[in-house]
Amino acid sequence: MWSSNFSKNALAGLTTSFALVPECIAFALVAHLNPLVGLYGAFFICTITALFGGRPGMISGAAGSMAVVIVALVAQHGLQYFLATVLLSGLMMVLFGALRMGKLVSMVPHPVMLGFVNGLAIVIAWSQLQHFKADGLWLHGAALWWMGGLVALTMLVVYLLPRLTRALPPALVAIVGVGVLSQVLHLPVRTLGDMAHIAGGLPALALPQVPMTLETLHIVLPYALLMAVVGLLETLLTFNLTDEITETRGLPNRECVALGAANVASGLFGGMGGCAMIGQTMINLGSGGRTRVSGVVAGVMILLFILFLSPLIERIPLAALVGVMLVVAQQTFAWSSLQVLGKVPRHDALLIVAVTAITVATDLAVAVLCGIVIAALSFAWRHAREIRADVTQGEDVKTYTLHGTLFFASIAHFNDLFDPQADPALVLLDCRHLRLADHSALVAVATLSERYAKAGKTLQVRHLSQRCTTLLHRSGVMAAA
Repeated sequence: MWSSNFSKNALAGLTTSFALVPECIAFALVAHLNPLVGLYGAFFICTITALFGGRPGMISGAAGSMAVVIVALVAQHGLQYFLATVLLSGLMMVLFGALRMGKLVSMVPHPVMLGFVNGLAIVIAWSQLQHFKADGLWLHGAALWWMGGLVALTMLVVYLLPRLTRALPPALVAIVGVGVLSQVLHLPVRTLGDMAHIAGGLPALALPQVPMTLETLHIVLPYALLMAVVGLLETLLTFNLTDEITETRGLPNRECVALGAANVASGLFGGMGGCAMIGQTMINLGSGGRTRVSGVVAGVMILLFILFLSPLIERIPLAALVGVMLVVAQQTFAWSSLQVLGKVPRHDALLIVAVTAITVATDLAVAVLCGIVIAALSFAWRHAREIRADVTQGEDVKTYTLHGTLFFASIAHFNDLFDPQADPALVLLDCRHLRLADHSALVAVATLSERYAKAGKTLQVRHLSQRCTTLLHRSGVMAAA
């Protein structure tokens, strides 16, 4: 049983490693870096997070979302400043996890998660279209037909093989099978070697060669902070998705610390920064990878590709890898979200669509932050109207029994409930069913008391919680009965 489980996870890791290579090379080229920088980064980040992280089965590597944010830095200041940025961003991630802030991901609403997944699925699929170009021009004629045919064949194998056997990961069989077919038949297709040569030596340990001055910190700090934010966001959201798929619970703070340590190691050994990669994680999970073994195998295989196996790996047709990633994109997209758009509340449906669109148009960090802001504003707008009062009129006293939550967004509606000019000399404010949520609520009560005082009348607050009573005393508003 143990050997079977080990073999299954090892094969899943091997499959994932094939998918990691072209992505890491492409992301390195986007950042105007040597492809080996991306591969070294993938080795360190994938291996270290698999060994020490809090989410077995999740795959991390040199991610495109982090590569995009440092293009300007590399262009203006070069590789060494970039490595210093990776090192600093890793320290920030470690601090984030050490302060146990990974639980903040629980504040991300489910519609934002759906938008994140859908947006990244579209981005994954869209990015594969770049492989249908050669020297910046779209393929045409026989080259296009061969490319399209092998992509379709790869997808067909991935979809149909599980119906015949589950002994081997379908993505691995598809990649190897299409690779052997193209070599035996000498098909005129582009291979991984056409992107870049990946042969190299062992990475060397060295501190980034930058001046240790405040000016250097001024240059790298903004990029490091942005890399840390993007990396943590993508990692924690992929973390949640992996939890849902595997129906297990991971340790988010431990994952953040491990990711930070991996980025520090990558920066010290000349590699790119990185974070969790949803596409490769889906390949790993779909191939049966559930333990640390799959991640470690994927990371170690990257290093073996660089040191010994580059002649074989460079022969893999890009069409096979594109086909696998297109299947991943299709399986990653939350198709069920399309069915519920007309069933969920309108604001949730708009939130799913908005986060998806922003993810595709900009990047993950912007999309998630916008999604959280939109969700928070929507929540505040809806709950601001829920505050109400039951009014009891006596001979010389009027009682307002309030229900709901008083906070910054509900203050205007709260004020509309009262009429100091028409009310009797004594007004009771019964707060047993009212919650004062923020400082704005305390100020609103104080202001209401002043309005009654100016009208020559008395407002008494009753049944207020002990915490709010203390705060009202400190603010000098009134004596709470």
